[in-house]
Amino acid sequence: MNIFNNTQEQIKGENDEPPLPPVKDFNDWHWQVRNSITSLEELSKYITLTDEEKIDSPLLKLRITPYYARLLSTAAIRKCVVPTTQELNVSPCEAADSLAEERDRKTPNIIHRYPDRILFLVTNLCTSNCRYCTRSRLIDNPKHSVSHEWKESFEYIRNHPEVRDVLISGGDPLMLSDQSLDYLLKNLYAIPTVEIVRIGTKIPIVLPMRITDGLISVLEKYSPLYINIHATHPAEITPEATQALLALSRRGHAVLGSQTVCLAGINDSAEVLGELFKSLLRISVKPLYLYNMDLVPGSSHFRVPISKILEIMRELIGKISGLSIPHFVCDLPGGGGKTPLVPNYIEKIEGNEYYFKNWNNKSYRFIDQPYSPVKLPGGGETKRCYYPAN
Repeated sequence: MNIFNNTQEQIKGENDEPPLPPVKDFNDWHWQVRNSITSLEELSKYITLTDEEKIDSPLLKLRITPYYARLLSTAAIRKCVVPTTQELNVSPCEAADSLAEERDRKTPNIIHRYPDRILFLVTNLCTSNCRYCTRSRLIDNPKHSVSHEWKESFEYIRNHPEVRDVLISGGDPLMLSDQSLDYLLKNLYAIPTVEIVRIGTKIPIVLPMRITDGLISVLEKYSPLYINIHATHPAEITPEATQALLALSRRGHAVLGSQTVCLAGINDSAEVLGELFKSLLRISVKPLYLYNMDLVPGSSHFRVPISKILEIMRELIGKISGLSIPHFVCDLPGGGGKTPLVPNYIEKIEGNEYYFKNWNNKSYRFIDQPYSPVKLPGGGETKRCYYPAN
């Protein structure tokens, strides 16, 4: 059973283009997958393609759900999923496996890089192909393992008791059937040394009708369960996406977080990212990570300078709730891993005295230990260690 009403009035086209006719099975996620847009001919039914978008190349794999295609009238959403000729421009610094995941592949499904956690890849399929995907080398690639024969991977985890955190990813794990997900989770939770299980998915954003009563009944059996979604723009937080995410948290008892890639011309401003992060927090999704672009081939037109992202973070910190602020991380090329970056608030250091510029651009001095007692008016002493520097 689907958590959505089984009616769909019509699918709107872009701007003033005529709407597409009503579809009876629109809220059936299987129908959405079967009818995913995978060719320019199909895409042209939804939008009028520009010359830059009329690029038919086997290198540019296209997949958009009919649901997500309704959002293509928003220019930022369109840039996220519609291929352009710009993707054929490959910079020397870019590489298909820019994060060196294959170097750390231990089984057909497991990437083991960090000491206490692993990446468990369970499919090479997504419901919508992002143009900036870090695993574009694997998506829709028949050479990538999509087998559900996971026994070797379960055994690897049992034999490595240092692994306490398993991130299930792909592709999109929620493309699996309810039965396969149940089998996967049951076996992972049965391993005594596994303390944390996470699912990385964009499905609540691009295919919210996948969050069915059947899926919820599977997920609610496992606790704690962390689900990290991928959200890019406030326009994605539709009533349908909101309903799906609330179902996951309230009925599925999942702890929800989000990750966002900062993309040029899409969300590279404090205004857009701030609204996205606040919108997520309002529906029980904690913004967790903000990334800069990985160095995947043909992605230079999406790349935002790290210095600009730091300025965006500086604008956000102190202006919106701290709960809304994600960690800004750079996933270092060559397998260096996620490295956090923060705006520099320290102006100078003199001995044990630190001079800060705070979120409101005011200067403060902080005296690190040991502290010197200061006489208070009326007697008594306190150990005052900070005061405005001007």
